[in-house]
Formats: sequence, C-alpha cells, structure tokens
Amino acid sequence: MRLTQITHHDLDGYGASTVAARFADVARVVHVPRYSDVGPVFEEEVKRLGRAAEPEMLLMTDLGLEEQTIAGFRKFVAMNRRREAGAKHRLVVLDHHASSLDQLRRQGFEPQPDPDAPGLARADLGDPDATVLIDERVCASRMAHDHRALYATREGDGDLSALIAAVDALDLWRKDSPAFPGGTALDEIFWDNVSNLVPVGHPWHDRFVSDLLLAAAARLAAGASPAELERAAVTIRAALTDALLRDEPEDDPALTTRSRIARALARSETLFRPLKDGTLLSFGLDSGTFQRVSDRIMEAGRAKRVVNVQRMGTLSFRSIDGTALDGARLFRGGGHRDAAGGRLPGGSAFSQADAVAQVEPILNPDKPAGSDSPFAALKNWKG
Repeated sequence: MRLTQITHHDLDGYGASTVAARFADVARVVHVPRYSDVGPVFEEEVKRLGRAAEPEMLLMTDLGLEEQTIAGFRKFVAMNRRREAGAKHRLVVLDHHASSLDQLRRQGFEPQPDPDAPGLARADLGDPDATVLIDERVCASRMAHDHRALYATREGDGDLSALIAAVDALDLWRKDSPAFPGGTALDEIFWDNVSNLVPVGHPWHDRFVSDLLLAAAARLAAGASPAELERAAVTIRAALTDALLRDEPEDDPALTTRSRIARALARSETLFRPLKDGTLLSFGLDSGTFQRVSDRIMEAGRAKRVVNVQRMGTLSFRSIDGTALDGARLFRGGGHRDAAGGRLPGGSAFSQADAVAQVEPILNPDKPAGSDSPFAALKNWKG
C-alpha cells in the first residue's frame, strides 16, 4: 500500500518522518509549515485519493487540527465510503496538540480516552479505516515510533532513542530533562540546514535532513556536548553532501556546499514548473539557493526567466533578457531589469500548484500552452 506522509515543517515533524521511514517505505512526504495550510493540503490529497485506483495510506503527524482539516476528514470518510471493499484508503493521524482536542470537540468529534493508554485520546470519524490519536504527553516523533503498528511494513533498524529523547525534550520544552540541551542543539542544526541546501520538494530533501538528524543524534548518544555537536555539524553535513554528489560527474568539491548542490538542483524536474511562456516557477526555495540555481539554469539556456514564489506571497524574478522587471510589475513589484520582485494578489500560497494557479493567469493571460517544455533539455543537461 502506497504511503504518503503529511507532517509539520519543524524538528518534531521531521523527526516523525525520519521515524516513519525506518518502518515503512514512504513514497512522498509533504511538509507543511502553517497549520492553516493543512486543510487545503489535505483536501488536495483527498481529491487525489478519490481518483486513485489502488488503496493507499495517508499518515499525518504533528499537525495541529483546525476547522478546515477536520472538514477534510469528513470528505475523506465520504470518499472512502463510496469505494468498493478492498479498495478503501487508510488514514492515520498522530498528533499531540491540545488545540486539536478542542477543535475536534467543536466539530462534533468527541475524543475518548484510551482505556489501555492513560493520556491518549481517540477520535472516532465513523470509518474503521481512519484512526485519529491525540497524546499531549509526548512529541509526534515518539508517537510515530510507539504507534508504528498502524503503518509499519517492516521491522526498523538502528537505535532511535537518542533522536526521540532530544526531540521530545525540545518540542515539549522540558527544560529539566537531561536531553533538553542536546535537543536545543539539534533544533539549531535542523533550522540551519533544512531549507538552504536541498530544498523541500527535491527527491534528496528528506534523505538529507533525516541523515543529518540521525548522525547528530548519534553524536549526542555518544556523549557529545551541545558545543561539540555544533562544531561537528559542519563535518557531518560535508560527509552527507559528498555522499549525495558521489555520482555527479561535474561536481567540484572546491566549491561551497550550496554551489555544489545547485548544479544538481538546476536539472530537477520537480523543483520547477514550466509556465506557458517558458518561465520556470519554483516554490519556497531559499533565496540564496534560488539565486545560484536560477543562474545555472539561465546560463545553460534552459530558460530566460525564472520566478520563485514564497509561502508568504513574495515573488522573486530572475532573467537574462531584461524581463524580470516586466514580470514583477504585474505583481505590484519592482527592481532591476534582470532581478525584481513582487507579491501574489492572494497574499500567500500553500503549494507549488497553488502558486502556479495564481501566477499563470496574471503572467500569461492570453498565451496558449507551448508544445515544447523547457524540461526536454533539462533532462539531459549535465551542467
């Protein structure tokens, strides 16, 4: 059964996805920074599952449940009810936010205490293939480990105790825990590296971040102090980068880590979506990464203009033909002819598809879709 995980974009959310990957083959991980975006993201998944021929599993971890998300639960149940026996999808929700309990009650789902696990609450959605567990006592990473029987397809390997203990102490702000200083160091390393090297959406992203967390947690387990772990983080990151780029023929180890990775990112078909006029659109890239990757794309002649859309609604255009400013002007922006910025009219975007839906009709209101995709050349580019 194909498994998709939707999880929070923070240390605990990535801890939960790291744990889940030990016990199952996770086909895709969707990281959501804002709880207000969970509802739209979940609804898109429900629509996709409604079209899926084979049964799939959706695992949601560390996501505060708000009204739109719970409304999505009802849509999931209704969709699943229409499917034939043997084709039912499964939903597993593992959360630990007190606000989720409040919202479930407001929406008519009264969480019930689990008689076998004091502190754990279950919400009945009226579908035997849907499980919603809320446990305020522990972090979502620990829940993903303790309730792995709900989604696991294999026995996990490796010791996850140091990682879970550090995340648990940090996420629940247990300052009296011996694991709290290490959790703080782990959190700092996480935020220093989660988005500025291998972006969300690239096939390497979750592997890179999870390997970083596991390697850092192993140092904690071996007795490293927070200061020692901070110094070791650079060495750990360099080793992970070497492993990622081992088969890259054009890799240059003399360059910075970001510049080395940018060469591979510039060939990605998942990070960039071609618009009708050939402009390539990326979503949520770190500004430094976008600068280096867009430069390599345009140097190679794969596109003349590239735009990066951030979740908070800002747009950054880059071009080599003076059209960046033309694009930015359409979005109430300005800047230089080849480097300019603006803002989405909707104020924010929750996914790349949402960004495309907002940008395309303004950037290309009357232009038909081209027959030649810029990715035809990107596929074979070795830049």
